[in-house]
Amino acid sequence: MAGAQRIEGILETALYAADLHAAADFYGRVLGLQEITHVEGRHIFFRCGQGVLLIFNPDATELPPHNLDMPVPQHGARGVGHVCFRVAGEEMDAMRARLEAEGVPIEADFRWPNGARSLYFRDPAGNSLECAEAKLWNL
Repeated sequence: MAGAQRIEGILETALYAADLHAAADFYGRVLGLQEITHVEGRHIFFRCGQGVLLIFNPDATELPPHNLDMPVPQHGARGVGHVCFRVAGEEMDAMRARLEAEGVPIEADFRWPNGARSLYFRDPAGNSLECAEAKLWNL
């Protein structure tokens, strides 16, 4: 497309969880992500590398916007989602040990045909989470 602007990457990714307190503990304490903001009953946001992980209460985001200065359209999802976190290969064993020390069950730990390692587990809301080496996508 002539004149089309190039998308540079993903700025934010959203998952949904009804229990934001459990999400705050899991993503903050267990995974070590830095909390950016938290609106009780609605959302909690975390810095994640150069992007942001948004955790929304699906009940709250299905409501019409109440602040006309920030008219974010209604959105949301029901059911489990998936996010893959980039983790350096030399850090994968430490990440697995951290999760196991916190009692987080590991669902899968394997290498893809290109040699990239992936580690799968779930958050308290049941969302499927993955830690993988960037070489999974040749990044």
